[in-house]
Amino acid sequence: MPSRADGRVVSVAPERLGAWLDGFAARHGHPRATVTDAGLFLAGPDGATAAVRLDWGPLPGLDPLAEVVAAALRPRPAAALIVRRRAHAVGIFRGEQLLTGRHDRHYAQSRTKAGGWSQQRYARRRGNQAERAYREAADDAAAVLLPRLAEVEVLATGGDQAAVNQVLAEPALAGLASLPRVRVDGVPDPNAGVLAGFGRRLREVRITLNELA
Repeated sequence: MPSRADGRVVSVAPERLGAWLDGFAARHGHPRATVTDAGLFLAGPDGATAAVRLDWGPLPGLDPLAEVVAAALRPRPAAALIVRRRAHAVGIFRGEQLLTGRHDRHYAQSRTKAGGWSQQRYARRRGNQAERAYREAADDAAAVLLPRLAEVEVLATGGDQAAVNQVLAEPALAGLASLPRVRVDGVPDPNAGVLAGFGRRLREVRITLNELA
């Protein structure tokens, strides 16, 4: 499978994926399809390629084009964890619908240009603020997500990956951390609107195209 660096990445809504695949074939000829656990790789006769990321797991491979559309359209239940230094959000989704969720903001001191002891003091203060913010995110994840853990298939994460990892390192969240992961890139500081729209973002199908596609 090509990596993100091999070309541009487009995001396609599940409802548009079938039409997108038909358009790829119309533009580049009937593609050769290769299925791996990570994705569906399409190679057109003209050299154009498209790598469809399979966030929801492998396909049977009998009819990969139809199967990838069916997999994308299924309204899967998912837990969501979005963490940044200044805010976090957690939620339970079925498809795009937010069933329950919680979000909060945190005070995060700006960086200082001062040197010496002053800089070290600010760094310690910022570190303490981040620790408190991540503990609050972990508390909300435990309160909102853990009681419904048996209902979900995946954990969708967004925000600062290092912050997400630190929250999931809490021993109480081991069950949440063990879920299959879906990473949603480019999520801003979460608020009510960001959380409500996260269901749409996590269902989008990411496709990497080469320069001929």
